[in-house]
Amino acid sequence: MANTNINIRVDHNVKKEAQELFSTLGMDMTTAINIFLRQAIRLRRIPFAVTAESAKKEPKLGGWEGKIWMADDFDEPLEDFKEYME
Repeated sequence: MANTNINIRVDHNVKKEAQELFSTLGMDMTTAINIFLRQAIRLRRIPFAVTAESAKKEPKLGGWEGKIWMADDFDEPLEDFKEYME
């Protein structure tokens, strides 16, 4: 399978905190982003709910305004990633 690069801009602290989190989960940033992209493709949507408004003001997250909620079906097994994560 051929690989390609993606360049994105992200706040320094967001990157640092994400790397620390993913490290505790036993993965790196590339693996986490690949999981996100594959889950989005599998579900044919962003794998969590994105809303324009929220009951209370939340800090902006990566340029998204509003609050991001986890989808009800987010705990579905990630069968697609068993081999990838081994």
